[in-house]
Amino acid sequence: MDNRGTILEQALNLFSERGYDAVGVQEICDAAGITKPTLYHYFGSKRGLLEAILEQSFNTLKIRLTSAADYCGDLPLTLQTIAETYFSFASEFPVFYRLQLALWFAPQESEGFKAVIIQNRFQHEMIMNVFLNAVPQHGNMRGRHQDYALTFLGMLNTYIGLGLNGLTPLDVELARQAVRQFQYGIYS
Repeated sequence: MDNRGTILEQALNLFSERGYDAVGVQEICDAAGITKPTLYHYFGSKRGLLEAILEQSFNTLKIRLTSAADYCGDLPLTLQTIAETYFSFASEFPVFYRLQLALWFAPQESEGFKAVIIQNRFQHEMIMNVFLNAVPQHGNMRGRHQDYALTFLGMLNTYIGLGLNGLTPLDVELARQAVRQFQYGIYS
């Protein structure tokens, strides 16, 4: 692995284990076996390094989510596909997913929150558009699309947090149960 890849990997592990704010640049350099000028050459700053980590991993999620959130008239199937996509991604990239969850709930003025907010808005908008597109078949959803998207994504992230902590498997059956539970509330 080249220096850039090593820095990304070590920083991701450290940020996920201890939090972005708790990790210093020198600690990242020591873990990666490089000097500060090398880190600054590739990323410019600690924030630049975080943004590179987020961009790299979120690009994979964006591709998968864009495909999963393609609404074709079957809301339960689309929600199931989205849930499976999130669970699969979190299982495949647990260190990254733990980091992005921590950043999502970081203080609003923190660098970490500011770095992740654009990525989180993208996810919310993708899911919100599913509910908007479902309004013609499910008129009772009109005007509720934003609330439904926030609730659905929040529920998925709660299950993922439980899965990352070893309390539940992030499998197809859990996705099915989660979607079924969510649907009980949205069709009323």
